[in-house]
Amino acid sequence: MLHEMKVSGITIDPVSNAPIVILKSVEGDQALPIWIGILEATAIATELENVRFSRPMTHDLFKNFLDILKIKISKVEVCDLKDNTFFAQIYFSLNDESYNIDARPSDAIALALRAGCPIFVNDTVLQKSKKLDGEPEAWDKSEEGLKWKEYLEKLSPEDFGKYKM
Repeated sequence: MLHEMKVSGITIDPVSNAPIVILKSVEGDQALPIWIGILEATAIATELENVRFSRPMTHDLFKNFLDILKIKISKVEVCDLKDNTFFAQIYFSLNDESYNIDARPSDAIALALRAGCPIFVNDTVLQKSKKLDGEPEAWDKSEEGLKWKEYLEKLSPEDFGKYKM
């Protein structure tokens, strides 16, 4: 089963300083955090904030090629989770033929935002993401470290702020 999701925002992982894109279901209360690269976070954040540059950035350039070639992205899907790595597919059409290609979720999301197409997450990904690396374990066993562990375990998607450029 596929769940339609929207980008709820981008935040920074306080432990690794890596960006996290938060997907939230259109219907229901499911959320999916996906750790991504800084360049992809910038591509997503600039589109969310409707920031335009004088020259096209990589995802904008790719979308311009798609438009010129009359290729339409119909949807993107975060389709799998293996060894703590998320996988995505971009579905598109050209000349009444349908195709799909493998992509990193961050790139697929950045393109979906530019194309105005829906983002879906497979139900199995949501189930697997709940089991990522089992129970959280604090690396820092000090009192301060345990307080951070408790704080992080209680976070909900609504607690994440929107990343501002």
